[in-house]
Amino acid sequence: MAVSVGIDELLERVRAGYVRIRPRAAYEAARTGEALLVDIRYAALRDRDGLVPGALVVERNELEWRLDPRGSHRLPEATSHDLRIVVICNEGYASSLAAESLHRLGLHRATDLVGGFQAWREAGLPVEPAPA
Repeated sequence: MAVSVGIDELLERVRAGYVRIRPRAAYEAARTGEALLVDIRYAALRDRDGLVPGALVVERNELEWRLDPRGSHRLPEATSHDLRIVVICNEGYASSLAAESLHRLGLHRATDLVGGFQAWREAGLPVEPAPA
């Protein structure tokens, strides 16, 4: 019989498996081409708050399909299991679970943004309005 865990414990376990990244470091990694930023926020949040310039928008329910380098539905950016992916959600919770899922696909450099989009914006990093 499986032992149940709460979400806080699950997040703690998941996050112990990789090093998370802070907004300014993620910005620099993307700017220098060392990382691919992937925004998994749903459309209403992107419309309300704006977009991270250069981030690839992939709905959470399509993430694994689009980023698996061996997948038949992969995006052109999904070139290798060595790709450094930084997953961005709204506040840095769903992105942790998403990064762990990418690890299961062999994307061993996947991580997530501490504090999510809200922390990115609070750090004064670039944000552009969502297209109308």
